[in-house]
Amino acid sequence: MAYNTKEDFDWNKIQSKKFGSDYTQAEKEELVRKYEETFSTVNEKEVALGIVVGIAERDVIVNVGFKSDGLIPRSEFKDLPELKVGDQVEVYVENRESTNGQVILSRKKAKILTAWTKIQDALDADSIIEGIVKRRTKGGLIVDIFGIESFLPGSQIDVKPIRDFDVFVGKKMEVKVVKINYANDNVVVSHKVLIEKDLEDQRVEILNNLERGQVLEGIIKNMTNFGVFIDLGGVDGLLHITDISWGRINHPEEVLQLDQRVNIVVLDFDEDKKRISLGMKQLTAHPWESLDADIQVNSKVKGKIVNVADYGAFLEVIPGVEGLIHVSEMSWSQHLRNPQDFLKVGDEIEAVVLTIDRAERKMSLGIKQLTEDPWTKTNLLSKYAVNTKHKGIVRNLTSFGLFIELEEGIDGLVHVSDLSWTKKIKHPSEFVKVGEELDVVVLELDVENKRLSLGHKQLEDNPWDTFETVFLPNSVHKCTIISKVEKGAMLELPYGVEGFVPSKGLVKANGANAEVGETLDFMVVEFSKEEKKIVLSHTRTHEKPEEKAEKTTEEETSTETEAKKKSTRKKKTTESSDENKSTLGDIEALSSLKEQMDKQ
Repeated sequence: MAYNTKEDFDWNKIQSKKFGSDYTQAEKEELVRKYEETFSTVNEKEVALGIVVGIAERDVIVNVGFKSDGLIPRSEFKDLPELKVGDQVEVYVENRESTNGQVILSRKKAKILTAWTKIQDALDADSIIEGIVKRRTKGGLIVDIFGIESFLPGSQIDVKPIRDFDVFVGKKMEVKVVKINYANDNVVVSHKVLIEKDLEDQRVEILNNLERGQVLEGIIKNMTNFGVFIDLGGVDGLLHITDISWGRINHPEEVLQLDQRVNIVVLDFDEDKKRISLGMKQLTAHPWESLDADIQVNSKVKGKIVNVADYGAFLEVIPGVEGLIHVSEMSWSQHLRNPQDFLKVGDEIEAVVLTIDRAERKMSLGIKQLTEDPWTKTNLLSKYAVNTKHKGIVRNLTSFGLFIELEEGIDGLVHVSDLSWTKKIKHPSEFVKVGEELDVVVLELDVENKRLSLGHKQLEDNPWDTFETVFLPNSVHKCTIISKVEKGAMLELPYGVEGFVPSKGLVKANGANAEVGETLDFMVVEFSKEEKKIVLSHTRTHEKPEEKAEKTTEEETSTETEAKKKSTRKKKTTESSDENKSTLGDIEALSSLKEQMDKQ
């Protein structure tokens, strides 16, 4: 129905008809279809593309093609300060229709979801992305990529160690994603892999053209106590501390510093392991070649001690030229001591050249040669004449005796048997200790062989001359048992002398055996001045007279038998000797008898 004029329009007629009654069913369906096509499909919990249709003071109005628009806080558009109506933005649809009939949108969540998608795509495609270094953190840097904070470890910043991370803050940096942890929302990136890729071609070229003896230029990138690592332009080489200088150094930092550009020579390299050994001192002549030709054996040289070992010390004559002072060449004393007792690092001393080999670049030195050998002194024979008395320090103990130092370089031996007249000493440690002083007397002097025989007991007269009149056989004395031995016990007699008692002589009157520590009467059974031996018995002191007489008789018989055996052996020896004499005598007797018969 058409109305040509205002007068022709009748509201009553319109209202009397039902709305839409003028449309056919097909027309209605077509109108609904066209109306629905004006709206785009919007799903909840997904990212959609929207158009800014209005910008208010606090909100931004965005149309996503739905029947209503959404409001997003302007704070979520801080990264777009020039935002204007008509701009397209990605938003996240949280709810298509709220209680107010509005669609709920979020640009912040859209950015996060989009960023994680881009980060995953970058990891899958191994692509390079650009980020901004926001700040430094423990062990590395925080890099913003697509609005997500990622971690760049310090070891992944560059191929060389980085000591100052702050220089990268606020700057753009190309990185690659190397690891994603969705559970912790953690992303790890690397800038080093980009550099390594660029350097790989350089490394291959350097290794292919590398030759022993080749001189290269490099930059010191790291220092250790054993050497320095040098960057040769994509490949590293090791300059060992011993190849830095001809002289001795304790740490590379004494002569080198980080990031220093140096010239080095290739000493050796391993193509498989890609190890390159470098040298620096080899670029200069060896100091031995400049050593003064006048330095020969017996020459005196001056220098500084650069090292002290257990066996000696090293004296640096000139930088790079050292000589060994063996500990035996530090003192005339025969008893070797610790070299640190004589020298320490840094001492400046003079020494005598003992041997020198310029071809092998070796030199041995001595400092004791700066003083006279004490064995060559002119007054030695009179100073250490036989029977002269001296005081010395015990330097060494052995099973057969001890060595005493009378003065530096003059040592003497005291045999264990020359320590005491009365005590039987098995080892010198029972009598004296190392470091103690001991009085001695000279027994023998051999200057040619540098030998000095000393004694300690000879400082006193031989007490056995007196003991012979005190410890007569059958005399009784108070003695103390000091120890038990295999076949008896040792006794301490008066005057400090020791005696021996057989096991059978320890039986007391009650039948029990005497024990260590008891002081009892003992009877002298045997005394030998030559052998310095006294045999005693406690049992004999409480035996009956007849038993004692019987034992005495047995002992006398035994002694007589032994004496007879000795006499027989002696007689046989004498007779054997006399037989020869008798034979000569018989000849003379027969000759005399013949003369008498001739006269008759």
